[in-house]
Amino acid sequence: MADIEQARATFERFDADGDGQVTPDEFKRAMAEMGDPFVTGPMAEAVIKAKDSDGDGRMSFDEFWQSLQG
Repeated sequence: MADIEQARATFERFDADGDGQVTPDEFKRAMAEMGDPFVTGPMAEAVIKAKDSDGDGRMSFDEFWQSLQG
């Protein structure tokens, strides 16, 4: 997914409250809505932590985009 507009649309599916940050709860909820109800809280926290380069416990679009770049 190298297209930034496609990446932004995907990010917005996860960012439920539109604040520009994805929390573990938002990630878990979005995954369930997309058909994966088996993502647990700890799993969501691990995914966000892996992409959270500034350590604030949330994933910004810039962090999401950087994770897609390799």
